[in-house]
Amino acid sequence: MTESAVIIIGGGTSGIATAACLAKRSIPYIVLEREECYASLWQKYTYDRLHLHLRKEVCQLPHLPFPKSYPHYVPRKQFIEYLGSYVRHFGINPLYERAVELAEYDGGKGRWRVRARNTRSGEVEEYGGRFLVVASGETAEPRVPAVEGLESFHGKVIHSTGYKNGKGFRDEHVLVVGSGNSGMEIALDLANFAAKPSIIVRSPVHFLSRDMMYYASLMLKYLSLSTVEKVVEFVSKIVYGDLSRYGIPFPAEGPFTMKMKYGKFPIIDLGTVNKIKSVLQAEIESIRGNEVLFRDGKSHTFDSIIFCTGFKRSTQKWLKGGDDLLNEDGFPKPSYPNHWKGRNGLYCVGLSRRGFFGANMDAENVANHIASLIPQEEKEGVCAM
Repeated sequence: MTESAVIIIGGGTSGIATAACLAKRSIPYIVLEREECYASLWQKYTYDRLHLHLRKEVCQLPHLPFPKSYPHYVPRKQFIEYLGSYVRHFGINPLYERAVELAEYDGGKGRWRVRARNTRSGEVEEYGGRFLVVASGETAEPRVPAVEGLESFHGKVIHSTGYKNGKGFRDEHVLVVGSGNSGMEIALDLANFAAKPSIIVRSPVHFLSRDMMYYASLMLKYLSLSTVEKVVEFVSKIVYGDLSRYGIPFPAEGPFTMKMKYGKFPIIDLGTVNKIKSVLQAEIESIRGNEVLFRDGKSHTFDSIIFCTGFKRSTQKWLKGGDDLLNEDGFPKPSYPNHWKGRNGLYCVGLSRRGFFGANMDAENVANHIASLIPQEEKEGVCAM
């Protein structure tokens, strides 16, 4: 069994942010990552045109700002370069291709035991640590809903993680299932590549511009949440008008309230409203060949389907004994801002639904709390092992 003070499960942005915060405090750790690279979501499963939706000052990881030469809204390629410099700067070396199969607390020894399969060799490895940090993220496994007849569809069917750009969809009628930021931006990208996208919008959504989000963040420092939401909603209605005629009703709750309560982010509009071909509000009933039948009785024919339907957490498959911290969906049970700490040295980072800013706060809180529990001589002793 390989021992360390802290075991971090997940080598995404939350995991490496936690590792950096621990390194700043000279606390030994091990990072277990199931993919063959750090930040695999960004390196392998994001589309080409993706930019950070918020300004770089809000999205930089702890203790290393973005280069001044980077634009306000950092593109995917530069963000990946920044992450590379981040892991090099803090000497972060995750153990790759380690698929965690079990993590449980040994009360007798007061330590966490983690069993992980080395997917390269097939061997099962064991790790032990006084503290366990769940940093496997909100985006662990792509979620594709069960749709009757989907197997009969003759065209291309992919999840958003498999989409890179619209080059292969020119002149195609493409159904985009999901109206979050990924769905809206993929629809825009498809339109820019001369495809004919349609989007299913199942629930009301807020549309905001980048500038609206930026100035809202500034106002929140001085005004109440309800006041800022009223201002933002007023401006949004002026800019975008009444979108209900396109099948997009205006939400009853404010954009930031919905984000905190349901994890539903406002749509950062980069031109989608003016570009998309159509919006289909009804849900899919079934599929027959290339014909998609909707619950309102209508049907349309499509050449391809892209599911932008989010992700599932995998924590419940391997974490035993963390019921006080995480629910069955893999999100924290304790309310913000006390959501990051459980019992027996169990923590989570990046699950507060507050983006990079929230994950960075989690990482700092976890590192500070662990540092307060480890005396200097124990740090030195673990380092020497």
